[in-house]
Amino acid sequence: MQQPHPRFSVLSGSSLSSAEHLSPTASSTRFSLPSATSINTALGTPKPGVRPNIYDRNLNKTRTSEVSASAFAFLFSEVVQYTQKRVSGINDLERRLNTLGYRAGTRVLELMVWRAESSSKAPKREIRFLPALMSIHTQVWRAVFGRPADAIEKSVENEDEYMIIDNDPPIERHISVPKDMNQLSCSSFTAGIVEAVLDGLGLPARVTAHHTPTQQFPSRTTILIKLDKSVLEREEILK
Repeated sequence: MQQPHPRFSVLSGSSLSSAEHLSPTASSTRFSLPSATSINTALGTPKPGVRPNIYDRNLNKTRTSEVSASAFAFLFSEVVQYTQKRVSGINDLERRLNTLGYRAGTRVLELMVWRAESSSKAPKREIRFLPALMSIHTQVWRAVFGRPADAIEKSVENEDEYMIIDNDPPIERHISVPKDMNQLSCSSFTAGIVEAVLDGLGLPARVTAHHTPTQQFPSRTTILIKLDKSVLEREEILK
């Protein structure tokens, strides 16, 4: 029997069984809601057509919409805490955050490609690495975080390594990392997004996140991209 792709089995190593994950009795009581009957009785039955279905919205018209920062911070902190309780160490936690980011990245790329094809008469797909990296630095960062990243750097020691620098990652502004886990980088979620976009563009790479703080930017993070050998070989052919 074929095993599921590791990117889509983030909860497979959980200490809980699948039945416990899905069982309502296993959930915390603070998330319990009254039954649908009591809600309808108290609020009344909503009139059809008053609130449009989210799936009926035009994707192009919502490209400038913003998500509440407090809502995102709460949701992401819950994701980190939920995952932390089901791992054996920092490396395992970062790996699972990377996997969750990879899932989000596939959807980000799909949405951006759809918008490009629908708004341009001659949409272009990047096949060279550097233009694709610039697109991630600006367009992907702006789509996910509302602003471009701060810088792009190339390793002087390794030809296959590039870095995206974010001086103040929005994803970590409200994350408090314990002293015994100071090596943890929650930007592994962002690294997963970058890796998914590169894979989707046919530029496979291994992407990781690393804290590189400075006195001016204590939360500075480096997204390290290590290209697959096939990408370098293709770049040489296309020169």
